[in-house]
Amino acid sequence: MKKLRLFAAEELALALRSRWTQIFALVFAALSAAVAGAGYVLSGGQGVQDFARTAVSLVQLVVLLVPLTALVIGVLSLAPERGAAELIYSQPVPRRTVLLGKLLGLFQALAAAQAMGFGAAGLLVYSQAGSEGVGGFVLLVLASLLTTAIFLGLAALLATGAVGRKRTRALALALVVWFVAVVLLDLAALGIASVLPSGPASRVLMVAAIVNPVGAVRTGALLGIEGTGAFGAASLALFRFTRGAGGVGVVLGASVLFWLVVPTLFALRRLRRADV
Repeated sequence: MKKLRLFAAEELALALRSRWTQIFALVFAALSAAVAGAGYVLSGGQGVQDFARTAVSLVQLVVLLVPLTALVIGVLSLAPERGAAELIYSQPVPRRTVLLGKLLGLFQALAAAQAMGFGAAGLLVYSQAGSEGVGGFVLLVLASLLTTAIFLGLAALLATGAVGRKRTRALALALVVWFVAVVLLDLAALGIASVLPSGPASRVLMVAAIVNPVGAVRTGALLGIEGTGAFGAASLALFRFTRGAGGVGVVLGASVLFWLVVPTLFALRRLRRADV
């Protein structure tokens, strides 16, 4: 544990000094504050939304920006080229300790960057609308952290296939993974559902939302913030499909747990077998 903390502290310091992390922090803070301040204006109202409405407005920003950032920064940090890889993995430390420590440090750095964005939005909302709905906002922050952890694990899986090599291929694959998870799977599910009867179409959309990590996090966050009103009739169909609120929690939780654990385990196995 001491060695893991040392690698995590080193990676945290490097990530916080990285321009990529600093740019992400500034962009995320600016967009979060803009969404919080412009919510009512866009819908024809005046003033600032409360915490719950702001959290719903920020969900799409989280599922678009956080996976992309975690994948790109993760691959850049976890796929050192030949000289750096030989130096890192020649240390008398198990490779799994190195990788887990670096993942922990990256997670802390990205969590700190996101804290700037959520903090800016939260301060704006609190100063204008009070603390109503703050629980939903906290739930969104947790969902964002889960998304970060999931896509850092996927970045580790991609990066361990490029240890000691050029990172171009791993970065290209990271962009493909982001596009598939955030855009393509939803479009494919909608396309399939559009040619099916209503019953099978609903099941296709629900399965797509459950097995896709982005869909699972987004669905769980929206249901936690808005309840059955999140998707209207689709929410009720999902509750029937999973036999109640408890079933929804179990199914979505199992999906998120799978994506948290399995890619990281495969990354550790791949790194152990890599020729560095």
